[in-house]
This record gives sequence, structure tokens and C-alpha cells, in this order.
Amino acid sequence: MMLRTEKLSFAYKTKGGRIPVFKNIDISFTSGLNVILGPNGAGKSTLLKSMFGLLRYKGSIWYENENVTKMPSEEKTKLMSYLPQMDIDTSALTVLEMVLLGRLPELRRKVSSEDLKSVMDTLEALNIKDLAPRPFSDLSGGQKKLVFIAQTLVREPRVILLDEPVNSLDLQRQLELCRLLRRIVNERQVSIIVVLHDINLACRFADHVVVLRKDGSLHSSGVPREVINEEMIRSVYGVVSKVSCDENGVPVVSAISSVRDV
Repeated sequence: MMLRTEKLSFAYKTKGGRIPVFKNIDISFTSGLNVILGPNGAGKSTLLKSMFGLLRYKGSIWYENENVTKMPSEEKTKLMSYLPQMDIDTSALTVLEMVLLGRLPELRRKVSSEDLKSVMDTLEALNIKDLAPRPFSDLSGGQKKLVFIAQTLVREPRVILLDEPVNSLDLQRQLELCRLLRRIVNERQVSIIVVLHDINLACRFADHVVVLRKDGSLHSSGVPREVINEEMIRSVYGVVSKVSCDENGVPVVSAISSVRDV
């Protein structure tokens, strides 16, 4: 067990009262690559924001034996790095400078050769090393997403939280990014918690899957081959599907129809 929530609850305030997103949920994440799945509105992004301390929740969050809820902000940002869905769209900086900010967030020290090497190695791993001298504002939406992912990775935290990082990426980049996340887990001993919509990507790359229902409650969690099945997809997503396994035993999901069409 790497990161866990205990009786975690959160509700948004509105003029008409409080709208609960999840209530008293206990979720355990393992070391390695964790994927959070669930339909729109299940609270996946809200869960990540809560774990990073961006929202005022009830309950507690733990990293091994450390109480993350009571951690000072500076200590928490050393432990975890978080990449949200939406990022700034324009900047006068180059790609190299943008990613370097991940190493020098407050610009209080000089750039070292180690900083530059970390940045260039990360850009190369994402296959965007050639973008280093280009102005960030000139990039496509998918390229900008990769730059922010690189900025997150060079901080070298113990836990990385990523909210739908493959959005706006083409299929090749999606596969390359997920493979890079696996490499980071294996080579750098970093644990990752990522929100994805693509169930097949989760099946192929995740060590551990957490599935949330529409009401924000926990449906199931575990290794993909135990969690990803036709009953879960029908119950959680309202979709009739066929789940088979490839030659490596990886589940493959084929969506057939909405349950409302049956």
C-alpha cells in the first residue's frame, strides 16, 4: 500500500446547498502505475485535487505512515507532483525554459548541468527533444500537453498525479506516453496515479485499477484482469461489451452498445 484515503468526503458548495461528490470512501493505491477509471461525473479529477490538497475535504490521506492531510504545503509538494487537465496556453518562454521551471519552480538557484541533463533526458524520452528551443506558444495543443508532462516529471517526486494526460494526443503519442509512465515507475521507483478514460490503455499498462461509480463510490479495485470485466462495464458505464484476453493475458474491451439501446 502506497497512498490511501480514509473516510474521504467532499462536496461542492452551491446556492442551493452542498452537492456531494464522494462520501466516506476508503481507497488504497499500490506502488507502481495506478489508473482511476469511471464515467463522467464520478469524481475522478476531484479525488486527485483532494489528494494534492487543492480542495478542503473531510477525512484523511496517508502516504505509507505519513499523514499527508497534516503535511505542510512545502513538504507535500516535495512528496507529490500534480498535472491537471487544463494548463496555460501561452507563454513567452521556450520549451526548454518551461520544463526547467519544473526543476527550479522558484528560480532561487542557478541552473546546473544536472538540471539541464534531467530536462533534456525527459524531453528525449517523450520524443520532443527537438522542440527544446521553440517558443511554447507556437506549439500544438498535443505538444503543449507533452511539455507540461515533462515539467511534471523533472521534479522527481515520489508520487505523480496526472489528470487525463493523454487527452489531445494522437494514438501513437498516447501509447508512447503510457509506455514512458511504465518506464518511470520501473526505473525511477516513482509511483503514479493517473485518471484515464480509455479502459484498454488501463488494461495494458496499469499495475492497479480503481473504478468509481457515477455517484463517486468505489465499485472495485485491483489488478486489471480481476477488475475489468463485462459486468463492471455494464454496471459502471452502462455499456454492453465483450471482454477477451490477448496472447499476453491482457484484457481487451470491445464496446457493443449502450444498455439503453438493448
